[in-house]
Amino acid sequence: MILQRFRNIALALCIVAPAAFGAADAPSADEALLKAYAAYNAGDPIALARYAPALKGGLLEPYPEYWALELQLEDAPEADVQAFLREQAGTYLAQALRTDWAKQLGKREDWKGFERAVAPLKARDLELRCYGWAARLARGDAKAAVEAKAMWSAPGELPEGCELLADKLAERGAIRASDVWQRARILFERGQITAAKTALGYLPAGQAPDEVLLAQAVTHPQRVLAHLPRHFGRRATREVAVLAAVRLADQDPRLAAEALGGPVGRRLGAKDRRYLWGRIALEGALAHDEEALHWYAKLGHARLSYEEAAWKARAALRRGDWRAVRGAIDAMSDPDSRQSVWSYWYARALAAEGKHEAARAYYLRISGETDFYGLLATEELGGRAAFPASTYVPSDDEVAVVRRDPGLARALELYRLGLHSEGTREWLFAIRGMDDRQLLAAAELARRDGVFDRAINTAEKTVRLHDFRVRYLAPFQGMFEGYARTQGLDEAWVLGLVRQESRFSVDARSDAGAQGLMQLMPRTARWVARKIGLVKYQPSNVAEVETNITLGTGYLKMVLDDLGHEVLASAAYNAGPRRAQDWLDAKPLEGAIYVETIPYGETRRYVKKVMANAVIYSALLGGPRSSLHARLGVIPASDPDSNDEKIIP
Repeated sequence: MILQRFRNIALALCIVAPAAFGAADAPSADEALLKAYAAYNAGDPIALARYAPALKGGLLEPYPEYWALELQLEDAPEADVQAFLREQAGTYLAQALRTDWAKQLGKREDWKGFERAVAPLKARDLELRCYGWAARLARGDAKAAVEAKAMWSAPGELPEGCELLADKLAERGAIRASDVWQRARILFERGQITAAKTALGYLPAGQAPDEVLLAQAVTHPQRVLAHLPRHFGRRATREVAVLAAVRLADQDPRLAAEALGGPVGRRLGAKDRRYLWGRIALEGALAHDEEALHWYAKLGHARLSYEEAAWKARAALRRGDWRAVRGAIDAMSDPDSRQSVWSYWYARALAAEGKHEAARAYYLRISGETDFYGLLATEELGGRAAFPASTYVPSDDEVAVVRRDPGLARALELYRLGLHSEGTREWLFAIRGMDDRQLLAAAELARRDGVFDRAINTAEKTVRLHDFRVRYLAPFQGMFEGYARTQGLDEAWVLGLVRQESRFSVDARSDAGAQGLMQLMPRTARWVARKIGLVKYQPSNVAEVETNITLGTGYLKMVLDDLGHEVLASAAYNAGPRRAQDWLDAKPLEGAIYVETIPYGETRRYVKKVMANAVIYSALLGGPRSSLHARLGVIPASDPDSNDEKIIP
């Protein structure tokens, strides 16, 4: 009760706080907003209230009130929430508050209030969907229990609303032991052991696994499989053995295959063996193990999951087995097999079998697109990268119209103040539903205001009208050109990499701590500065444009010199030089095959985009056009005698 009154007092202070500052020491609006934001992050409603009055009448006036409501939402009077929602109707802040308010009502199990609050929301995350299913359960909707099973496939710890739903399903007996073990397998596959243990807590009494055996399955899976309990008839024991095999497959698929081919496999049922061979084959393909296709063969005609089929295709690409490539793609569902990646590789497989007309039909599906496989398909048909004919450049009047959009105006103001996450959320909310002309006008507005990442990302959203001048911006081009020339790097490749790293956002900062245009980690920046003899380098300088480009191109040159190929250097820039080398094969590989078989999904997508970007920048810069095939080239075989000591951090 005291806490509730304390929070309510904080809101009241928003009215009386003007007296907190004298006229002389009153903060500017910019200073007040930043200090109010700091107070919000610190959970300090009193400090937050002190700075709110300085923003009255300004563009960002609603933010302190929104932050104050968020801080006390658990105890907020509904009248205050509804008043804010009415006053800010149609804004990003109203949607954000409505989302959190609906979750708060769901937490309270106020289902009527929840359904009223959530009704206007079109976008609903997993937690809102869980509360929605719980609300339907409360009013006797039997179908909700069936639909709610979708949450069980979600990796990681469940959000609070889904935990509440799971509890209610368990109370109704709607969560069976098989559902629990299935979720545990999904989580073990992803190494999410804590979440798996939470899931196992939903097993009925008397069906829980031995805690010691489960812990050993996590830490010493090979030992568990080598010394299985005699009493293997209990389901919990069999399931822990399966989890141990999943864990071992992730660590060493060959050891897991050996175990499954021995006593473990004989004691498991056919369904569990099939599941584990699928995991072993998948992990083997991810590890580029030559036995992967052999392990896939043990599945016979069993239906493959998309992930299993995709990595079977990739393993076949590494081995040059085009028939297996086709077979793996044929095993996918129609929507999956029609993705550009599989349309391209299916065409390549057909061409390898001499079926050139059929291959041409598959290339035509995706040619003309400017993504990685669209460019490759266009080149297979004898063309080169070309930009859509329908280029549209917005007029000054169109840009002026979008500049008056309140959401975009707030976003630009937040960007100016360095509040990038908040600015991006405002921006994305403001451009939803815009047509191509409006999107390009908004992109041009962002370009003029120096918010280059928003300019690029907004220009990418168009469907029929395009402006590649904005979609592939090259700010600071003179600086990039100079440093690329000094380092002997291809300027188009450098620009392609920076576009993927930061979209040319000077203030970009990753969750891992990488900073600036070229997203340098502090340790790497210090190392490069020392290597190139950068005088008076300070860590605080790393995000400065010229310093960042100096260090970034210097590092890129070192990586390229070490690895000898743009594709490898691109992979190394994202995942580290040692990993880029680990993904080499014992024989030379076509560059596109190396890229497609990078086991890290993030790095695989990254390299594809960098290399495709480089082709487009090459065309836009007006120099000799390069083909993507030529850039990808052939990746040399791994060298077992190479000196790992030369690999840079």
